[in-house]
Amino acid sequence: MALPCTLNRYLLLLAQEHLEFRLPEIKSLLSLFGGQFTNSQETYGKSPFWILSIPSEDIARNLMKRTVCAKSIFELWGHGRSPEELYNSLKNYPAEKMVPFLHSDSTYKIKIHTFNKTLTQEEKVKRIDALEFLPFQGKVNLKNPQHIFSVLEDYGLDPNCIPENPHNIYFGRWIADGQRELIESYSVKKRHFIGNTSMDAGLSFIMANHGKVKANDIVFDPFVGTGGLLVASAHFGAYVYGTDIDYNTVHGLGKASRKNQKWRGPDENIRANLRQYGLEKYYLDVLVSDASKPSWRKGTYFDAIITDPPYGIRESTRRTGSQKEIPKGIEKCPESHVPVSFSYHLSDMFFDLLNFAAETLVLGGRLVYWLPVYTPEYTEETVPWHPCLKLISNCEQKLSSHTSRRLITMEKVKKFENRDQYSHLLSDQCLLYQGHNSFREKYFSGITKRIAKEEKSSQE
Repeated sequence: MALPCTLNRYLLLLAQEHLEFRLPEIKSLLSLFGGQFTNSQETYGKSPFWILSIPSEDIARNLMKRTVCAKSIFELWGHGRSPEELYNSLKNYPAEKMVPFLHSDSTYKIKIHTFNKTLTQEEKVKRIDALEFLPFQGKVNLKNPQHIFSVLEDYGLDPNCIPENPHNIYFGRWIADGQRELIESYSVKKRHFIGNTSMDAGLSFIMANHGKVKANDIVFDPFVGTGGLLVASAHFGAYVYGTDIDYNTVHGLGKASRKNQKWRGPDENIRANLRQYGLEKYYLDVLVSDASKPSWRKGTYFDAIITDPPYGIRESTRRTGSQKEIPKGIEKCPESHVPVSFSYHLSDMFFDLLNFAAETLVLGGRLVYWLPVYTPEYTEETVPWHPCLKLISNCEQKLSSHTSRRLITMEKVKKFENRDQYSHLLSDQCLLYQGHNSFREKYFSGITKRIAKEEKSSQE
């Protein structure tokens, strides 16, 4: 049955990757630009075609200026589960909404897009000819048309069982494309300064979108590394700032992470990355600092905190301490003023991160971070929470058969009052996550078991 025609209905064509991240990104961006994602629209799941109700075309265009999860958006003129239903739907679409794009002085072309099936040129022409009942009065221009219309056919998600006829057919006027090209143009492979844990460009932009980063925001990364997340935020016009405990990484010293390069060059640093993309004016600073001991005065400084804390796999989880904190039985040097490095449990790290975000984010500001979990022991209750922060989304990315990391987005909804007031609440809650403190050991134990299993199979 064809959907009834209503004003301001748009068809969103999404990319088929990072499926769990798509809905939170679109929701966040719509709310950023004054739109809203209704409950009825949450049923599309893994489909690349979503029908959205958006207040205006301007909001639709703004959405596409930001999204990396969506390919294109169309003003939806008709929809059906068969060609006949599509044509009836188009005949019921208000003529006054068609006329501005079909008059005699206009030029246009019609494109055919199919998902999970390839059509011959003859089949495409046949589908275009079947639309001759539409009141097109302009001239066809295949190279540079004023208006582009598309027939989009959905043949389901199973490439091993492609139906003869499509599940759904859509017809719409193309409005704009998304920002998928950013994934290639900001590729880590082309970046001047990288490290072992530099974030994938696509995920960096998704995180910035989940954080609702916008022009003139101040965005902070307390585990900045090589600054990949700062680059994505700066691209959207935010001023960026970060800290990291690793002196060599902050100053671009030491061994290089690139193949066939032994040492980092003198100009390899985060500022150089921003300069590479013409974003240096958004660089505030990056300091060597311990995230467990933030040196900030009380106050709200940041519009967003976007970060990828270390999990202990490629980068160690460390914090600084004093000689007094060295356990009994280990030799101390009481006269030394050099900080001592200690292990930093994941549960303590996220306890500190949430407290810091609650204290320094503006109201409505967002915290976006990765939470590593051992899948067999994961439950939603283990996700750290804070009374001042509301959970917005929780998306999984698989790392192995038994581990994953979850992209957590939280929004500050309550004014932070006193750190001591929340300590006992958070301490009790962090106990639920403590089973994941040994994430590194569990991650590598699974790899070791798999290798042993493969070796046993090869011997047999």
